[in-house]
Amino acid sequence: MGLNSDPLKIFSVTHLGDENVLRISGEVNGSIATRKAYKNYHVRMVFKWGEKIYKQLNSGLLYHSFGDFGEGLDVWMSSHEFQLCTGKMGDSYCMGRSFFEIPVFKSEDGKSIAWSPSGQLSQFGDGKPSKNCSKGGDYEKAKGEWNVIDLYCFGRTSVHMVNGHVVMINFKSGKIVKGKVVPLAKGKIQIQSEGGELFVKSLQLERIRKIPEELLNP
Repeated sequence: MGLNSDPLKIFSVTHLGDENVLRISGEVNGSIATRKAYKNYHVRMVFKWGEKIYKQLNSGLLYHSFGDFGEGLDVWMSSHEFQLCTGKMGDSYCMGRSFFEIPVFKSEDGKSIAWSPSGQLSQFGDGKPSKNCSKGGDYEKAKGEWNVIDLYCFGRTSVHMVNGHVVMINFKSGKIVKGKVVPLAKGKIQIQSEGGELFVKSLQLERIRKIPEELLNP
């Protein structure tokens, strides 16, 4: 539909109880994005799923976004994704040309790859064995309840938290340019519309001087 064109009102402010919330319909794939790029920050987002499902209850918080819209799955900017999809909340996905190194546990058959603090450092991104790494635990609330997610980004490291639990740590953030990894430490922030209705009660952004040590050593 193009930039700044929303005839279906995919993104709107509505009332939920006595609160104003951001409603994302999920009817078509798209995003609402910041105009500015950010680095060294903490984001806290409080959201819950609605009743309408077009494909599945799916969305994502996309950070360190760069390049043009459409580089990621023909819709989004290249970015790192803090996966919000129900059942996968906290997963890390390399959208478009982004890159991460993540310590992981691999099953013997190699089909299961999940974040583990003591795991083997593995590369993720375009041209790598995988673009997705599963979370290290399931702490999603039941449908209809509010989830609190925290994203900490400092330098080339990021931490995903779901309802107070660390479920993912990413290292050596980068973007792939002409087959080489270039350091990536900042970018725009996007929230996806991707198949399911959700309501965002609050989104807070604050600058940080470091990632708390206890989060890096859970």
